[in-house]
Order: sequence, then C-alpha cells, then structure tokens
Amino acid sequence: MTDLQFRDYIPGAIGRIAEMHATYYHRHWGFGLFFEAKVAADLSEFLSRFDEAHDGFWTVCLENRVEGSVAIDGIKAASEGAHLRWFIVSPALHGKGFGHQLLKEAVTFCKRMRYNRVYLWTFEGLDAARHLYEKFGFHIEEEYEGTQWGTKVNEQKFVLNL
Repeated sequence: MTDLQFRDYIPGAIGRIAEMHATYYHRHWGFGLFFEAKVAADLSEFLSRFDEAHDGFWTVCLENRVEGSVAIDGIKAASEGAHLRWFIVSPALHGKGFGHQLLKEAVTFCKRMRYNRVYLWTFEGLDAARHLYEKFGFHIEEEYEGTQWGTKVNEQKFVLNL
C-alpha cells in the first residue's frame, strides 16, 4: 500500500510538494501566496539543476501520490554544508515513521557523500519536526525574527556536524 521511493524525480512532485507546504503552512501559520510561490520556484530551480553526484531527492508515495518529501541540496556542501530542504509529510502519514525514514535517508546520503555538515532553516513552533531534527543530532546554530517565508516568524537554523 505505501511505498517509500528513493528517486530524483517523480512526475507531479513539484506541484504536490508545493501544495502540501502551502496547505499546511497556510492552515497553521497563515502563510500565503508568497510562500507557495517560493516553494514551487525554489524546488523547480533545484530539480532543474539536480545532480546525483551531490544532490538527493526522496519522496513517500501512497497509491502513486506524493505524500512526503525531503531533499539535500549539495551545491554548496564544501563551503557552507549540505542544505536539507522541502521536508514534509502529509497528515495522512503523520505518526507512521515516514518522516523519520525520510530524514534518515537524507542524513545517510550526506554521510555517504562525506559532507562535513548539514543545515536547514525552519522556524519556532514546528515541534514534531524539531523533535526529529534533534533526534538525529541537529542543534540550533542561529535564531532570529525574520520574514524569509513572507510572514514574520522566529527563524531557526539547525545544523548537524558529521
């Protein structure tokens, strides 16, 4: 029934991942068009230049529908660290371990690539995700009020040194 797929691209992934982000963050945090457009544009740009030599992209699908994702953007891994991005699991799969599996795949990929560090940007209040990040050894390196997602939030940069 549920199939964890480790692929660089699945048809419809960009739209579905943007939809999941837009729906969740609008419902819970009031994010709007700016955020949805940013997710779609940034994910499109990433997948357009995707290079399996340093990037990773994974999805969870239920009946051929994307229900979760995570990516590792390795383009600046040597200078800044690998960037963990677009980590989300739909409500249909919450609490079933798929977020853990996706994060494990991303961190394992970074170790295999011998990246020294992995970082991600998030914001205060996403407690379930924060719990997973900390379980994998991520810690907060920076924290400040910002608007990079189009809404004022307390932004947090989590880092994992490998």
